[in-house]
Amino acid sequence: MLRSFSEFKFYQSFRIPVEEADQVRFLVEIDNEKGKTEYIDDAKLVDVSLQGIGFTTTHRLSVGQDLSFSLHFKKQHVDLSGQIVRAFTSGIQEESLLYGVEFEETDLDDVKRFLEQYILSFSPERLRDSLLQMALVDRYASASEGLEMFSLMISLFKDMTNFAEKSEFVGNMLEEVVRIVNAQRATILLVNPETNELEAHSCVGIDKKLLKFDYRKGIAGSVFTSGVSINLDVIHDNIRFSPEFDEILGIKTKSVICNPITNREDKVIGVVEIVNKRNEDRFTVDDEKIMKMVSLVFSSVFHNYNPISSESAIRKFSTPSDRQHVIIGKSKHIANLRNAIVKLKDIDSTIYIHGESGTGKSLLARILHFEGKRGLKKFEEINCGGQSEDALELELFGNDKTMGKIESADGGTLLIKAIHVMPFKLQKKLMEVMISGRIPNWDKNGETNRVLDTRLIVSSNKNLEKMVVDGRFNRNFFEFIAKTFVTVPPLRKREDDIKDLINYFLKIECKGQGFLLKTLAPSVIKTLLEYEWPGNIRELRTCIGRVVLYNPKSHVITSLTNLATPIIESSSNSERYLDDIPYASDSSIVLKDRLALIERHLIVGEIKRHNGNKSKAAREMGISREALRKKMMLSQDILDALDGYKAHDRIDGVKGPVREDDSSDQEEAA
Repeated sequence: MLRSFSEFKFYQSFRIPVEEADQVRFLVEIDNEKGKTEYIDDAKLVDVSLQGIGFTTTHRLSVGQDLSFSLHFKKQHVDLSGQIVRAFTSGIQEESLLYGVEFEETDLDDVKRFLEQYILSFSPERLRDSLLQMALVDRYASASEGLEMFSLMISLFKDMTNFAEKSEFVGNMLEEVVRIVNAQRATILLVNPETNELEAHSCVGIDKKLLKFDYRKGIAGSVFTSGVSINLDVIHDNIRFSPEFDEILGIKTKSVICNPITNREDKVIGVVEIVNKRNEDRFTVDDEKIMKMVSLVFSSVFHNYNPISSESAIRKFSTPSDRQHVIIGKSKHIANLRNAIVKLKDIDSTIYIHGESGTGKSLLARILHFEGKRGLKKFEEINCGGQSEDALELELFGNDKTMGKIESADGGTLLIKAIHVMPFKLQKKLMEVMISGRIPNWDKNGETNRVLDTRLIVSSNKNLEKMVVDGRFNRNFFEFIAKTFVTVPPLRKREDDIKDLINYFLKIECKGQGFLLKTLAPSVIKTLLEYEWPGNIRELRTCIGRVVLYNPKSHVITSLTNLATPIIESSSNSERYLDDIPYASDSSIVLKDRLALIERHLIVGEIKRHNGNKSKAAREMGISREALRKKMMLSQDILDALDGYKAHDRIDGVKGPVREDDSSDQEEAA
């Protein structure tokens, strides 16, 4: 009856509740203290899945303990082994504990045969309920059981228990989705690894022959490359959909909801896109929940599709959980970065990325390359730090015998890290090469007509603008590289993203160190959230790596050892702070003057906080209005004496120097 049930990838993780009426016999064996085997008399089977089982008992067992057990249903009998990976109780008064056991991989075939026989015994009503529960498991959605969802599940149940032709089922399902969400058209797009294009597999309301385009273009391309669902409309999101597609399709796009489709390896292989909500400006939250379930259904249908080709760039984007080049977070800062990526990934001009150490500047550069039109070409990287001028020049430009990286990245992207360290001579030479499109030693090789096509991305954790003013960086070169710039915010300004980053790195570290996925106790997470992370994301990842490494036997990590917590030198905080204050970290200035500059920075901040009311700012700082005036005049004299630099306050957000004047303050202004 249920020939299509095996098509569901999520049935592998969904735990099917076992009812007493099923009469499933369940026995558990353990080794006692004397080394002899004994049965657990009160063991009761609660649920079963392809990966494991859940059972209750008053017998106290430990996480990591190996068990042997058997399942018997009608004519199906299997003997299995596994390890306890979870143990919890439903309440304080509950005497029995619920244990979660994961099977050995060698038992997979036996478990599958047992499950198929077990599920085929279900009544249509129970099967329908199981499908509904699968669609609503916490891992994917927490949808309400509304009429729309129920209608969709009924339709799904009928088709999935009777269909034989996959293409017919996909078409029927797509039509049903369009009807339920009240949309104008829908498309399933799968990637073609040979052409690196998204191609329409099934359509409703449009000719699928018209839809074939680069996998990075449009809303569908954004969802495919990022693995993140999108719900957009022209009114609320202030977005203008591509007129190119509208012209081809003969339709004006007003709203779009798009979800990724994955295969059995959890790689993104395509998208399902629904366009134009009828009689409304935007697709609703309920529509989003339906689409989450629908994308799972289509993922099950195409679970064997694997877009691998020697010419394909798709593998770089096809694993949303484990891909290398991904920005984690949902804060407004990350939203701004994602918007910047969309705008900058295909431009040819130089991009300057600024941010503190460890914020992910190199990651951003790689995303700009691999998600842009140059993604199929080479990505090269140079670090100016710790190199002599001659070595850096050779690495950049090469010579008669060696190809430089600027030439190696021709057609692609060259990232130059720590650009502030590059000597003046090389700054000038690099600018000349990038403007002219020619490398000097090409003439010796008879390539006089060749034009360089390397996109340059530079990064620095220093304030290059201040370095220009101080005469420590070439002004013309700065103006050349800073025409397009992006600032990567420090982690302390992204508090909402820290928990997502912790979970992301925890998964990576557990997998890399060969452990089952561990979890952190709420108290541990609270400690990590309260820390300032001066080393930013790099420090956070190092910390999570240590947490996993030093807790090999703990499934739930309840405390941080001294070895696991970050080790941060106090100087890193002060250095980072002083870098924001003009001249404050310049050791050539006497201490008294540097302290005056630090005081000025604090005073200016208080004045800004009180909307320019100096009297109120002085009162908050515990000094008189006259003392504030004198401190500002003294620090201004110091600044005027330092190379005539009078534009310093522009850096800390104040346009022009803050001086005293004869105009009266609004003493108690709000």
